[in-house]
Amino acid sequence: MLAFQTLQHASMIAQCVLIATLIGVALGIAVYRNERATALATGTTSLIFTIPSLALLGLLVVPLGLGVWPSVTAITLYALLPILRNTIVGLTGVDSSLVDAARGIGMSRTRVLTRVQLPLAWPVILSGVRTATQLAMGIGAIAAFVSGPGLGDQIFSGLARVGAANALNATLVGVIGIVVLALIFDAVLVLVGKLTTSRGIRIHA
Repeated sequence: MLAFQTLQHASMIAQCVLIATLIGVALGIAVYRNERATALATGTTSLIFTIPSLALLGLLVVPLGLGVWPSVTAITLYALLPILRNTIVGLTGVDSSLVDAARGIGMSRTRVLTRVQLPLAWPVILSGVRTATQLAMGIGAIAAFVSGPGLGDQIFSGLARVGAANALNATLVGVIGIVVLALIFDAVLVLVGKLTTSRGIRIHA
C-alpha cells in the first residue's frame, strides 16, 4: 500500500509539473515581449497562487468531483507561477546583442528563439521548474482532502486518529516519504540541467 501511494504521488507530481512546464513556458514565450501581457499573465497566476490550497481544492470539487481531476488541476495551477515568471525573466535577460547578431546572419524569429534565446534562458527556466516541483510536492499531500492519490492519505489518516496507536507513525511515514521524493525529484532536475545546458553557459553562469 505504501509503495503504491508513493508511486501515485510521484506520478501525479511529475505529470502536473510537466503540464505546468509546457503551459508556463509557452505562455512566457507568448507574452514576454509585451509588458501589459506579461503583467496580466503573471498577475493572474499570482492571484491563483494566493488562494489557500484547501479552498481551491474545495472549489474545484464542484465542477470536477472528487479524486484525480481536482488534485491535478490545483497542483498544475499552483506550479504555473514560478515557471512562467522564470521563463519571462530568462527570455528578457538574454543579451539583445546576441539576438541582433542571430537575426543579422539571417535567422528567423523562430530559429532565434529556439537556437539562441531558449538555450540561454534554460537554466533560469529550469530553476523555476525546480521551485514549482517542490511546491507541488507539498500541495500534492493536501490533495488527499478531496480523495486525491498519493502519500497525503497517510498524513490525513494519521491526523484523523491522533492519540490512537500508530497514528503518529502513519503521519510521519507520509511526511518523510514526501520529503524523500522531493529530494529525489530535485536531484533528477539538477542532473537534467547538467545534461541539457551547454558547458559554456554553465561556466558563464
